[in-house]
Amino acid sequence: MEALVCKKLGDPTVQGGDPNSPIVLEKKFPIPELDSPTAVRVKIKATSLNYANYLQILGKYQEKPPLPFIPGSDYSGVVDAVGHGVSKFKVGDPVCSFANLGTFSQFIVVDQNHLIGVPEGCDLIEAGALPVAFGTSHVALVHRANLTTGQVLLVLGAAGGVGLAAVQIGKVCGAIVIAVARGAEKVEYLKALSVDHVVDSGKENVIQSVKEFLKARKLKGVDVLYDPVGGKLTKESLKLLNWGANILIIGFASGEVPLIPANIALVKNWTVHGLYWGSYRIHRPGVLEDSIRELLSWVVKGLIKIHISHAYSLSEASLAFSAIRDRKVIGKVMMVMDDGRTITSKL
Repeated sequence: MEALVCKKLGDPTVQGGDPNSPIVLEKKFPIPELDSPTAVRVKIKATSLNYANYLQILGKYQEKPPLPFIPGSDYSGVVDAVGHGVSKFKVGDPVCSFANLGTFSQFIVVDQNHLIGVPEGCDLIEAGALPVAFGTSHVALVHRANLTTGQVLLVLGAAGGVGLAAVQIGKVCGAIVIAVARGAEKVEYLKALSVDHVVDSGKENVIQSVKEFLKARKLKGVDVLYDPVGGKLTKESLKLLNWGANILIIGFASGEVPLIPANIALVKNWTVHGLYWGSYRIHRPGVLEDSIRELLSWVVKGLIKIHISHAYSLSEASLAFSAIRDRKVIGKVMMVMDDGRTITSKL
């Protein structure tokens, strides 16, 4: 099978074939065998590229697997083989899931309990884009912040994978959604989603714009801050928060970890939530499974839309990572297994 293997740490945007590239496309990597009675082998159709994957190959992510390794996280595909003890799936069933590693390949073997069936009416490639980005936002907003109708939700980095998911989940929950993104194309896309207020951080003063919107709508402030960005914008956004607000720390795409003053959090009765979605598989796996199932049902009902910004084959991995690095993305970047066919990148 084909598999994208990280042989050393480094910049994955370096073109394949360059001796400096940390990733190599192996054409004859061994197809994994079933390793238990309840094991399922999935022929992968699509796998999502997340910012964490980029950081992991750079060696800057909190989880550092031993070299060499096959990167990857969320994916979708079709059941290719099952162990004799498998009762939940049969060959040919469409499924999706997430893994710690190994999805940048044509096949993966997992236990049946780690798979979720893709319902009829849900596109298989879109299903592969859902678990991490939408799962992160769903757990954060629904399970941690308990977002409710009429609350004000401020989403930073709103055009990225998790940000775009947060915006849509916020609308499903009945919140008043304020989205911050950079660039006219991203702003227009967010407006098309009927977001209540969109701020172009490249052209506008974010805090002033949000304050003007809140005043016009006779709102006191922000109830939930969703922050995958970090840095200076986080610090400034704290000025907008209501008493009793929830702060969701999702990531640090800016490269700067913000400091949240504990004395102000005390006086304002803020709750600060750190959200490392992947650790739920260890501590509360049922929450993740229920979350993804509910999200898939929302896709079928048309309540949320998964926007695939760029699609690439495994051989175009350096271009995929470049799109992530250069912030060219609105929504998700996917790698789609081409089965010998040519995939045209959406650039």
